[in-house]
Amino acid sequence: MLSPKSTETVRATLPAVGGAVGEITTLFYDKLFAAHPQLLRDLFNRGNQANGEQQQALAGAIAAFATALVEHPDVRPDAMLSRIAHKHASLGISREQYKVVHLHLFAAITEVLGDAVTPEVAAAWDEVYWLMANALIALEARLYEQAGALHGATWRSCTVVERRQETADVATFVVRPDGGGQAPDFRPGQYVSVQVTLPDGARQIRQYSLSGRLDDALQFSVKRVAGDPAGEVSNHLHDHLDVGHTLDISHPFGDVALDDGDHPVLLASAGIGCTPMIAMLGHLADTGSARRVIAAHADRSESDHAFRADLDQLTAKLPDAVAHVWYERPEGAWPADRTGLADLSRLDIPAGTTAYLCGPLPFLRAARAQLLDAGVAAADIHYEVFGPDLWLGAA
Repeated sequence: MLSPKSTETVRATLPAVGGAVGEITTLFYDKLFAAHPQLLRDLFNRGNQANGEQQQALAGAIAAFATALVEHPDVRPDAMLSRIAHKHASLGISREQYKVVHLHLFAAITEVLGDAVTPEVAAAWDEVYWLMANALIALEARLYEQAGALHGATWRSCTVVERRQETADVATFVVRPDGGGQAPDFRPGQYVSVQVTLPDGARQIRQYSLSGRLDDALQFSVKRVAGDPAGEVSNHLHDHLDVGHTLDISHPFGDVALDDGDHPVLLASAGIGCTPMIAMLGHLADTGSARRVIAAHADRSESDHAFRADLDQLTAKLPDAVAHVWYERPEGAWPADRTGLADLSRLDIPAGTTAYLCGPLPFLRAARAQLLDAGVAAADIHYEVFGPDLWLGAA
């Protein structure tokens, strides 16, 4: 809870800080990487830094958290931090790193806002920072404890035991922990972090949804991404990772996971967003679920649609499931009402449905709006976005 004095100060200065937060976060990262260049090389996503998405995500998180504190001073906004905590846990972020962030973030705030940062203003925003940081530290500590990972030691060496080409641009890798250990349990919808060493020596990390589990092994699927450095890890995996190769993989994390209720469920995805949905659908089929299940997917074409056969097979196994598919550019005979973008407003969505969404941000925004119009409760719409969450505070 933000103190009353700091609440008034933050409320008064929020427009100024909010208006400059993009400049502040950009300068913060410049200062951080100047002092600790290995972080950009071995921890932060170089592609997201280059295109500015990480700066936007941090700015949105700070602004959303501060706004929540002043608008709801009696509520600790842990729920909005859950996604960040899971991402941090998958990277092995430690308590000590928050002190480093604090040092360079406040140096950036002072440099950008200048004389406006009085001792009173600095103290108020310092309180905001540590409320956010300590909440994340507590959430991450619980995640590490649940994973049996002391102080964030979540990484395990794994060997690729199978590789499958789902489409021209999507490959599935099945990995088994080295040393005879069992693959960790995961909730359908979660992801793992994958660390690779690139030709320039950088150890870059990316998150990939788990698309299934096979005989004490985990499988994740990767879409080749065009562009450099945005697709440097996905391209490396496609070009160099094969059966017998080893790589470091984190414990599974992710706060968007299939619940265990019996109410209807909608699984809606676009493009490579199908990967967590296939894991959820597979779990429902494996457990013989009697739930009403609606699977909806949009893609560019049949040949671009990864797990197309799995979608049909898994829905056929369920007693009350149906699949709806849209293609922007169908390659053969295809219904006109299923050509183009997904339109969830045309589906018969039962009352009490819980929806899970995954795909590009425009798809998520459109799908969420359609579901709200259809009467699905906002609290029952969950989304996963690959990369920095640029929707924080707007969803």
